[in-house]
Amino acid sequence: MNIQELIRNTISDLYAREVELSQVQLQKTKKEYKGHITLVVFPLLKISQKNPEQTAQEIGNFLIKKESFISEFNVIKGFLNLTIAPARWIDVLNEINATPEYGIRKAEKDAPLIMIEYSSPNTNKPLHLGHIRNNLLGYTLAEIMKANGYKVVKTNIVNDRGIHICKSMLAWEKWGNGETPESSGKKGDHLIGDYYVKFDKAYKKELSELQSAGMTQQEAEEKSALMAEAREMLRKWEAGDPETIALWEMMNAWVYAGFDETYKALGVDFDKIYYESKTYTEGKKEVEKGLQKGIFYRKEDGSVWANLTADGLDDKLLLRADGTSVYMTQDLGTAKLRFDDYPIDKMIYVVGNEQNYHFQVLSILLDKLGFEFGKGLVHFSYGMVELPEGKMKSREGTVVDADDLIKEMISTAKETAQELGKLDGYSEEEINKVSRIVGLGALKYFILKVDPRKNMVFNPKESIDFNGNTGSFIQYTYARIQSVLRKYNETAAVEPLDFAPLQPLPLSSKEEALIQLLSEFPATIKEAADNFNPALIANYIYDLVKEYNQFYHDYSILKEENEELKKFRLVLSHNVGKIIKTGFGLLGIDVPERM
Repeated sequence: MNIQELIRNTISDLYAREVELSQVQLQKTKKEYKGHITLVVFPLLKISQKNPEQTAQEIGNFLIKKESFISEFNVIKGFLNLTIAPARWIDVLNEINATPEYGIRKAEKDAPLIMIEYSSPNTNKPLHLGHIRNNLLGYTLAEIMKANGYKVVKTNIVNDRGIHICKSMLAWEKWGNGETPESSGKKGDHLIGDYYVKFDKAYKKELSELQSAGMTQQEAEEKSALMAEAREMLRKWEAGDPETIALWEMMNAWVYAGFDETYKALGVDFDKIYYESKTYTEGKKEVEKGLQKGIFYRKEDGSVWANLTADGLDDKLLLRADGTSVYMTQDLGTAKLRFDDYPIDKMIYVVGNEQNYHFQVLSILLDKLGFEFGKGLVHFSYGMVELPEGKMKSREGTVVDADDLIKEMISTAKETAQELGKLDGYSEEEINKVSRIVGLGALKYFILKVDPRKNMVFNPKESIDFNGNTGSFIQYTYARIQSVLRKYNETAAVEPLDFAPLQPLPLSSKEEALIQLLSEFPATIKEAADNFNPALIANYIYDLVKEYNQFYHDYSILKEENEELKKFRLVLSHNVGKIIKTGFGLLGIDVPERM
């Protein structure tokens, strides 16, 4: 039902004037008024040269005469409320029912290619709650873009070099006594993270002692022997010192094995992984080119800078005095390599909002260096995630570890479901499978239902609730629908549900509302892509489930005596389940068939 196009043609016929499609503003009719679709008349008054009520009345009368699927209308001030005939809603449901992947557009051969970067871990610590939000947003955004007909490359840049990596390496070298993941029984990323924390504690102790001896904090930091050793290790690494490289490769291999386990548990993946240890040299080459072209300048101490005052910003460091690179240098090199590797039409960086300035500068620098894609970079800037207890700090070891949180969510889901009797009669294998689906679903949904631009507090206890706006509530509704369909098909007295087109029949307003909600799924997917906002899909699915549960409570399905009506409600239920599964699939969330 392209009502927007229909109304535009109606206005053209009525007033002999063309109107832009953007002027035909439609919205869902408010619940307190009768109707399904509402036309906002005010933008059309210059064309009609009449008051809002007259304009709405004229358009309504014209539509009623011309279009049989509009059964009636009413006018409330400058709003035209249109009621769609029940027969048309049956047609809509038949169309949805006949389309297995309703709302999903497949990429054509010439579809634009979007690259989405997410995760971006450091190899000096395990993934934590902040990484979970990043990974979920990045993976989900990729799935949503694919569902809108784009080609997508999911990519990761691993921060595997730099002073922070050297801190963990130095601490292991000093105090590790040859400890390995095997000898300690720890995941490799956890083991290395422990040494990062050890370095920080030893460094703070050293600073405290130096300050106690009369130094200022700045003097103590400059005189720190431990930090000097870490910087020397970084210098050796960049110089290709064999022993330093061998230590780096061994410890990174431990970390990568740990990361892979976490990614698998979280259900995210990548098409291509880049490593800063490979891309920073490309970045340094670009900086050298910029120097030769006079885009950048060198200070007396040998450091290289970009003067961005003409762009309303300040000076930006690109190479330190000792020749070592900074994050910006690495990102310049990574961007160049990516556009060399792929014919990218749009590059999206999924990175927290504390890096807004960084990506503003990156876009300007790439543009100055002559890369056409510079200005088109998109920073998908999202808010921080905290726990009820407050902020997390990696150096102090107070972060919420991703692996621990995943285990806790699965365990809590198991306990909660068993307490409510939702796993009665299940085998241990089934209990563990459903607990995993529910636990991870609760975690993902709780994070993804929040507008990504907002800071959020993640509360594990609140996330697993079989009532309210939670993944568990939605999953339970899906399982309930599958149970209804199974019961119908298992009944010996009737044929299994067939999906031949339904014939017109009278519908309740609740049933019409459900079909209308289902019909909005494709537009929701498009809006989520246009606005880089997975929360739109999460909250759409919740609204659909709320509406369905009210219908389920008010209307009989299996006990309905009218066979045509029974079949309609079963087909309606099946398609609600289908959209839940598809929508949750875009969010990377599984649904249990039984619960």
